[in-house]
Amino acid sequence: MTNGATVEDLREWVRAFARRIESNKDLLTELDAAIGDADHGANMHRGLTAVVAALGDPGLDTPAAVVKKVGMTLVSTVGGASGPLYGTFFLRMGGALGDAQPVPPETLAAALRAGLDGVVARGKAEAGDKTMYDALAPALDALDEALAAGEPWPAAVRAAAAAAEAGRDATTPMTARKGRASYLGERSVGHQDPGAASTALLIASAVDALGADRERSTTTAGAAGDDSAP
Repeated sequence: MTNGATVEDLREWVRAFARRIESNKDLLTELDAAIGDADHGANMHRGLTAVVAALGDPGLDTPAAVVKKVGMTLVSTVGGASGPLYGTFFLRMGGALGDAQPVPPETLAAALRAGLDGVVARGKAEAGDKTMYDALAPALDALDEALAAGEPWPAAVRAAAAAAEAGRDATTPMTARKGRASYLGERSVGHQDPGAASTALLIASAVDALGADRERSTTTAGAAGDDSAP
């Protein structure tokens, strides 16, 4: 996606995300078992399986249509808080993309920011609450900063992925202040947030699928060169 994202680029981003979720569903559920309902991996896998099937619709021929379809499908198929939050992210993002393609990097970055704003409006999360926000917000800050500094899109997306990983890891020592994990209070300390973990997978998928570097992804869920663990 050097000069812009096409409909197929966006489809492949979501397919790549689905593959990473499938590879990590058991670990995501294990993370959720420690501080939540023990269903995050299974729920996300179910929803993204439905999304991948829906993306086969040839009528989804604009960036907005593709991304909005992802959002609507996630809302209707993913249980718990994840469905509304991820669904809102993609719906808001789709609303900001429009129909023209390819989507320029600056427009795509703005659409991702609109998605984050939707997550905040839906979940009322802030930095340090131990939620997906703690991975997503630093990722988009890094993306915007890199683009503003004149970095090429591939470098900007890699910076976003690295920031998402750092944000994910930073949730481990936090005390949860939102969601079911907040009921545990101090007992939530020492556990990585599953929503932040899946969010890092979302941004990691962009490194490959949005053309940042199709031959080499520099970000993984947990260790360089291995996308099998958050």
